[in-house]
Parts: sequence; structure tokens; C-alpha cells
Amino acid sequence: MLLIIQKSLLLFVFYIAVSCDAEISDDENCETLQSEIRITKDEYDEIGRVRRVCSGDISVTKCEGFCNSQVQPSVVTTTGFLKECYCCRESYLKERFVVLNQCYDADGIKLIGTEDETMEIKLREPAECKCIKCGDLA
Repeated sequence: MLLIIQKSLLLFVFYIAVSCDAEISDDENCETLQSEIRITKDEYDEIGRVRRVCSGDISVTKCEGFCNSQVQPSVVTTTGFLKECYCCRESYLKERFVVLNQCYDADGIKLIGTEDETMEIKLREPAECKCIKCGDLA
């Protein structure tokens, strides 16, 4: 019986080692890419009614890709596993102003020829993306 338990334990340890090594790759691919999004912003009057709604298609940067992460058994950690997790995310943000040029009043009528026909808003977007340890603040 002891021989059978030792063989299955050995197979289990071997399986974990093979599985972890097979999943780990040195290829990280975390990039800062351009993306097209539609932004809609409502503007309200002093008593909370919609004054106008503006929207526009804006080109922004985003983080996309994957990073190396692993979980392996450990006898020194309280959970029994050593986790090294990394996420593709922003390492630096930049602020910029964009103009939304499709504005409508509360009745849905397009605003043309007035100062309300466009709306300038401030947005924050990634300036740089990289693999950062999950849970860390950038």
C-alpha cells in the first residue's frame, strides 16, 4: 500500500512540474494600441434636467496583451502556493481635451449655429502600457 501511495505522489508531483513548465512562456505582449470609441456626455441644468447630450467618435489609446504569470506549490507560504501574477495595464496616464461635435437638446434636436453645438471634455488615457504585478498601483 505504501508503495502505491508513493508512486501516485510521485506521479502527482511530476504532473504538476510538467503542467507548469508547459504553460510558462517567455513571450510577453503588452502594447499601447489605438482604438476608436464613441463617447456620449450629458449636460444638466441647475435643477437636474438634461440640457443637452453630446457625442463623438474619438481615437484613444488602450492597453492590450498578455503577461507571464504563474502559480506553483510552495511549502513556505500559508496558502500552499506561490503566486506571481502580472497584468497588462497602464504605467502612465496622460490627460487631453477632446471635442464632441454631435450635440442635441433635451428634445433630440441637433444644435447647429450656437455655442452649444460642441462640447469639450477632458479624458485620461494610457500613455504607456507594460506588465505590472497584479494588485500594485501604477
